Amino acid sequence: MEQLNNITSTLALTMGAAWASGINLYAAILTLGVLGATGNITLPPGLEILTDPTVLMAAGVMYFLEFFADKIPGVDTAWDGLHTFIRIPAGAMLAAAAVGDVNPVIELTAALMGGGLAASTHATKAGTRALINTSPEPFSNWTASITEDIAVIVGLWTALNHPTLYLVLLGLFILLMIFLLPRLWRGIKLVVRKVRGFFGGDSSQETGVENVSAQVSEMVKPEAGKDTSSSA
Repeated sequence: MEQLNNITSTLALTMGAAWASGINLYAAILTLGVLGATGNITLPPGLEILTDPTVLMAAGVMYFLEFFADKIPGVDTAWDGLHTFIRIPAGAMLAAAAVGDVNPVIELTAALMGGGLAASTHATKAGTRALINTSPEPFSNWTASITEDIAVIVGLWTALNHPTLYLVLLGLFILLMIFLLPRLWRGIKLVVRKVRGFFGGDSSQETGVENVSAQVSEMVKPEAGKDTSSSA
C-alpha cells in the first residue's frame, strides 16, 4: 500500500509540474521552490535546485514581468508565442526531474509525457487568450490571467497534498482539452481570416471586432442544437 501511495504521489508531482509549466512556468517554479525552501514539502533530489535563492530570484523577476504582460491584450499572445519554446521543454525537464533518481527509461517516459502535457496546456491557454483578445474590453483578459495564476498554485498544492484527487481532476481537465482544442483552432482560424480581410481591404470580410467576438463565441459553444434539429 505504501508503495502504491509513493507511486501516486510521484505521478501527481510529475504531471502537476508539467501541467503548471504549460500555463505559467514561473509561478510553478516559485510555488515548488518556496514550498521546498520553507520546509513545507520535501522535493525529490532532481527538483531541489528550485529552492536555490538564485533560481527563486530569477523566477520571481520573470513572474513579475509575466504578471503584467499577461494582462495586456495582444502582448499576452506575443508572450505566449515566445514561451512556446520555453514552457514545453521546461515542463519536460521538470517532469523528468520529479521522478527522482530512477532508471533512464522511466525518466525519458516522464519527460515525454510531461512535454506532451505542457504542450497541451500551453496550447489551450494560448488559444483561449487569443480568442479573448477579440473582445474590446480588457477585463476578461485580467480575469483569465488571475484565474490561471490561482489555478497553478491551487493545482500544485492539490498534487502535493491530495495526489489521487489531483490525478482525477487532471483526467477531467485532459478530457476538457480534447473537447476545446478543435473549437479553439477553428475560432483562431476565423480570427486570422478576419484580420487578413481587414488589412487586405477585402470588403466581403466582416471586420467589426464585436462581430468577430460574437462569431468566435458561437464557434466554441457545443453544437447542442444539432440533435434537436435532426430529430425534428
